[in-house]
Amino acid sequence: MWEVAVKHALHKLPLPASPPALVDVSVRRFALKLLPISVDHALAAANLPGHHKDPFDRMLIAQAVVEDLTFATADGRIRMYEVARLWAT
Repeated sequence: MWEVAVKHALHKLPLPASPPALVDVSVRRFALKLLPISVDHALAAANLPGHHKDPFDRMLIAQAVVEDLTFATADGRIRMYEVARLWAT
């Protein structure tokens, strides 16, 4: 949601509703569990190798590593990180 909210605020991502409203609807509709950004996540993101420059993706990679989660992506640059991956097409 960090990336969605930032891009929406910059008028780079049109949305049918505000980011907070979309979070509320999506959490209920898809039974999502939200993962807040912690200090451990921030420190892990800062210590990742520089393969990927996008700060949003780096945070997601760090969260997946710290929380032992599988990262679903179609971004080939993620292969350079030691994180469990599920390749989306």
